[in-house]
Amino acid sequence: MALAPDSGDSFLREVEENLKRDQARDFARKNLPWLIALVVIFLLAAGGYLFWQHRQNEHASAQSEQLVGIFRKVGTPTEAAAKSELGSLAADSDGAMRATARLTRAALALNGNDRAAAIAEYGQVAADDDVPEAYRDLATIRKTSLEFDTLKPYQVIARLQPYAKAGNPWFGTAGELTAAALIKQGKKAEAGRMYAAIAADPEVPAALRSRAGQLAGTLGVDASASIQLLNPQGR
Repeated sequence: MALAPDSGDSFLREVEENLKRDQARDFARKNLPWLIALVVIFLLAAGGYLFWQHRQNEHASAQSEQLVGIFRKVGTPTEAAAKSELGSLAADSDGAMRATARLTRAALALNGNDRAAAIAEYGQVAADDDVPEAYRDLATIRKTSLEFDTLKPYQVIARLQPYAKAGNPWFGTAGELTAAALIKQGKKAEAGRMYAAIAADPEVPAALRSRAGQLAGTLGVDASASIQLLNPQGR
């Protein structure tokens, strides 16, 4: 007996649905162990990451407490121990904590008139790609300042070129060092313009702007207009 067209369509749909159910059941039956394994792996990975993150936070907190304890020893009879502990902290930590430990060691070395040790510490931070950029920039500026008398003028200018620009956070210090290097090269006009640019930058500390304006004047560049604009009370 022939099926009516509608009955035939219904029959085909029912066959397709049954086939899909059978395929889904067979897929689940064959691959269930793998699916369970994937879920377990995901849960283990997620749990492991959360545990690692928790341990990292605990470790960072412990290092912060250690650093505070070290700072308390600075300027006391136990300062030598503080230097040793800073070395250990720098070796065992990473990122900003390592940079802070090394920068502190550099400051203590300078306080003890050990320029070579300070330069070495600043060099370590400046060359460490794992520490934040701000720390590397600070270390580069400080290292260059300490090495200024032993570097060739072109070395100073090249090293500080990224910072000796208006708007850069380190423009004041980097610009002064660059201008001094330009004077060593006999480029007094360029140095004067650099000092004038420093004097005109409102982001540069007032004392540094004032000094730069005076130095610009000695080199034949009038920066008084910039100084008066930034300090209207001095008119």
